[in-house]
Amino acid sequence: MANNKKNSDDKRVRILKAATQVFAQYGFYNSKIAEIAKVANVADGTIYLYFKNKDDLLISLFEEEMTNIIRKMKDEVTREKGFENKIRKFIKVHLDLIAENQDLAEVLQIELRQSHKFMKEYMGTKLNDYLNIISSIIVQGQKNGEVRFDIIPGVAKRILFGALDELSGFWVLSKNKRFSLAVSGQMLGDIFIHGVMIDQKKNI
Repeated sequence: MANNKKNSDDKRVRILKAATQVFAQYGFYNSKIAEIAKVANVADGTIYLYFKNKDDLLISLFEEEMTNIIRKMKDEVTREKGFENKIRKFIKVHLDLIAENQDLAEVLQIELRQSHKFMKEYMGTKLNDYLNIISSIIVQGQKNGEVRFDIIPGVAKRILFGALDELSGFWVLSKNKRFSLAVSGQMLGDIFIHGVMIDQKKNI
């Protein structure tokens, strides 16, 4: 029984990895279930034992990867002390993940938006969990007297994520990768942090 479950889990993982590769290479609309099955080394029909259709496969891929990303981000941010360090760490980890996993980055940044089902029906649970890491950093910063109290965490988290999303998407689409994600992340951190933190010099 245990071996059967392990084999089933292994097949699901192989299918998700294959889907990432195929979606990144051909684009969501042009990708075929048969090609994903070929890369995963499973029969076409096997994919339908795990996923209803191509949209379901894409959304499941997003959910699975976001679970891993959220876990990693929480671990990394928790190690840091102070609002500025935590925000800079969040930005760095986000952009490092984009740079280190280019196939996955292309799927999450570009191809995910090609799914009508995702854009219309996805309730955003995992994405909200991710954004809430930012808002929790802001709330704690306000409690510690580091962040201005007129900053609305729910708005600020979307501002930061929106900037990260735009930088990431532009980098993924840039063929020559002429601008540095690390430098861009440093600039974004400077702008965001200076915009929301209390100016301690005024309090001296």
